[in-house]
Amino acid sequence: MASTLCLVLLVLCSLSMAQGQVKVFNLRASDLPSNLLATTDGYVKVFYNLSALGKTSIRKNDKNPWWEEEFIYINALENYNLTLKVYDNDVVFDDLLGVCQRKIKQGTHQHDCFLEKGGTLHYSYTLG
Repeated sequence: MASTLCLVLLVLCSLSMAQGQVKVFNLRASDLPSNLLATTDGYVKVFYNLSALGKTSIRKNDKNPWWEEEFIYINALENYNLTLKVYDNDVVFDDLLGVCQRKIKQGTHQHDCFLEKGGTLHYSYTLG
């Protein structure tokens, strides 16, 4: 009886921690802020939990950039954090425009994230 209970608990725990590949794609931004000198040179850094998955290319002088890069993490777990940080590339130091963070869920999802310094990041991810 005790071994059956342990088996049932093990199955229930594994169901609540669905594991699979997470893919982040279709990154684009709209209405990124500009200053007196230039339009934003935007790029995005992508993280799964504490792991850096990489960063996009820099889109120079573009308030509405779109990035072709896709980012994949193989052993992703549901309810772990996906974090996207949007930057403006500058000569001295890069300005952080905003941070988007959410707990990932099974399936394919599209999200819009309003950035602290203006503009919106649009992105999709799949966990499966």
